[in-house]
Amino acid sequence: MNRKLSVSKLIFYIVLIGYAIICLGPFLWSFITSFKPTSEINNFNINFKTLSAKNYVFLWKEFPFARWVFNSIYVALIVTFGNLLFNSMAGYALARINFPGKKVLFFAILGMMMVPGQVVMVPTFILLSKLGWVNTYKGLTIPFLTSLFGIFLMRQFFTSIPKAIEESAMIDGLSRFGIFFRIVLPLARPALSTQFILMFTGNWNSFLWPSLLAQSEEMFTLPVGLNSFYGQYYQFWDQVLAGVMILSIPTILIFLIFQRNFIKGIATTGLKE
Repeated sequence: MNRKLSVSKLIFYIVLIGYAIICLGPFLWSFITSFKPTSEINNFNINFKTLSAKNYVFLWKEFPFARWVFNSIYVALIVTFGNLLFNSMAGYALARINFPGKKVLFFAILGMMMVPGQVVMVPTFILLSKLGWVNTYKGLTIPFLTSLFGIFLMRQFFTSIPKAIEESAMIDGLSRFGIFFRIVLPLARPALSTQFILMFTGNWNSFLWPSLLAQSEEMFTLPVGLNSFYGQYYQFWDQVLAGVMILSIPTILIFLIFQRNFIKGIATTGLKE
C-alpha cells in the first residue's frame, strides 16, 4: 500500500515539475533575452558577459514609457476600484434586498454573461464616439466600471453570509447602507481580494479596447505602447521582452500579496449559509 502510495506520489511530482518547467520555461527565456543584445536574441546559448540592462534604459529614454506606465496604473486602479464598489453593491442587492423583477434581472445578468464581448464592440465604440470619449481617460475607464461576472461573484459570496449577522446589526440601529459598508463588506474580504486580482490584472493587460480608444501616443497604455515596437518587416525582441518584463511585475506582486485571500475567495464563493 505504502509502495503504491509512494509511486503515485512520484508520478504526481513528476507531472507537477514537468508542468512547472513548461510554464516557467518561456518566462525565464524571455527574462534572459530581455538582457541580451539584439545580435544574440536568436542564440539559445547564454553569454553572461554580454548581458546588460541597456534595453530597459533604452525604453525609458527613447519612448514615453513613464507616461504609458502611468496610464496603465491610472486606468487599472480606477476600473478596479469602481468594479469593487459597484459590483459589490449590485451583488448585495441581488442577494439580500427584495424588489420587483429581482429574479428576472439576475437571470438577465446570467444570460448577458454568455454574450461575447465582440458582439457589443461596434455599438459601444459608436456610442463613445458620439459622446466624444475616444482618446480620453473617460472612454478608457467609465464604460468598464462594472462587470457582469463581478456582480455574479459577489452575489454568490453574499448569499453565504448568515442573515442573523445583518439582523442583529439592524436591531442595533444600523441602516441598510451602514450594514453594507460596516458589516458585510469587511466580511467579504476574500471575495473582494479575488475580484481585485481578476479586475486589476485584466485591465493592466487589456489590449483590445485601449488600442481602439487610445489614438495618440500620450494616451497609450503599456500593452498598446509595446505593440508600437513592432515594425512591418522587423521586431527588436530584446526591447519588446524588456517591456514585457516591466509589464509583468505589478501582476506578479499583486498575486503574491493577495494569493491567500484569492484562494479562499474562490473556494468559498457560492457556499450557502
